[in-house]
Amino acid sequence: MGVDSQSLLIAGPEREGNSSAPGFTLRGFTFLGFISCVCVGCGSESNFARPAILWNPATYVSYRTDSAITVDGVGDEPQWAMAPWTSEFVDITGDPTLEPRFRTRVKMLWDDRYWYFLAELQEPHVWGTIRQRDSVIYQDNDFEIFIDPDGDSHEYYELEINALGTEWDLMLIKPYRDGGPALNAWDIQGLQTAVSVDGTLNNPQDRDTGWNIEVAIPWAVMKEAAHVPTPPNNGDQWRLNFSRVEWQTDLVDSAYVRKRGPDGLPAAEDNWVWSPQGLVAMHYPEMWGVVQFSTQVVGQGQDEFVVQPTDAAKQVLYEVYYEQRTWFDQHGYYARSMAALGLADRVAIEGFNWPPLIETTANHFEASLQDEFGTVVSVTNDGHANIRRVAGGE
Repeated sequence: MGVDSQSLLIAGPEREGNSSAPGFTLRGFTFLGFISCVCVGCGSESNFARPAILWNPATYVSYRTDSAITVDGVGDEPQWAMAPWTSEFVDITGDPTLEPRFRTRVKMLWDDRYWYFLAELQEPHVWGTIRQRDSVIYQDNDFEIFIDPDGDSHEYYELEINALGTEWDLMLIKPYRDGGPALNAWDIQGLQTAVSVDGTLNNPQDRDTGWNIEVAIPWAVMKEAAHVPTPPNNGDQWRLNFSRVEWQTDLVDSAYVRKRGPDGLPAAEDNWVWSPQGLVAMHYPEMWGVVQFSTQVVGQGQDEFVVQPTDAAKQVLYEVYYEQRTWFDQHGYYARSMAALGLADRVAIEGFNWPPLIETTANHFEASLQDEFGTVVSVTNDGHANIRRVAGGE
């Protein structure tokens, strides 16, 4: 979801976590339980929304294609047939009881010029109304791509497409929670998109199977704010997520109309994503999934996804960030210790000095962890993550 003028749709309901939940391991990542919403010594509420789950990323290995891909929405090239599907989309909150009504999944490939996406959306009634480019596309059913090349949660890209093929592309300097702004005038020069419908578009008299979206995004455009090699090197990992906005509709005068609630306002949409966010908000980039690039040609072997130790450190520091946002709202300054934030019992991250170093000024903070080799992972008060080397490491 895009502009902050639509913030009522972006900032949805928050679900309480359970800080005493046991740790668990999934997809190779170890988690410490649910994020605590407790602020020790706080005397008032904070409106800052936080994920109700810790990061539980979907992962994918994107292989090279050695032949050109024709972006026509069909996706019938042999290379696509050999590419794996992502896991099926889940509810944005991560709540397993909220199973999506229709299946959504994606394939990815890349070459020296483009990153390619093929999305398959099951849909019994394919419709669309918005034809003006750079409109608020998610007022229709849509498919969305979010890309943060260097995983720092700043300077990331967003693309939305509806069943008519209408596009909305924009770049975020920072997430809305940290002040944005969204650069709506930014365009993906050389972008290729195509939609194919298995059924009939905007015809409520029949039942459709779904719609496919094919996308090619040029590396030359993503290089603008990537701060990492584009095209990527073998084994490079980028943060990425996909979103599908799905509205329930009524049939009025032979046309699809979004359902309305008892208050006369449009009923809430469904939000289905590849990697769960933990709240109804896409603009928490630290919660996105991870794509690993392989220079291996698709169909000629498989690469294992490699878990990065710095990711676990980064997520603990985002827990500090969430608690600091709440603390600052309530006290007007930043806390100087894990204990003050109610995080004293957090389990240490293997290979990193513990506890995190928290440095504060009147209006800023930085929380950091350093490993034995001199790698420092940090998160600041505006949600910016950084990984750097310091002198003295082995």
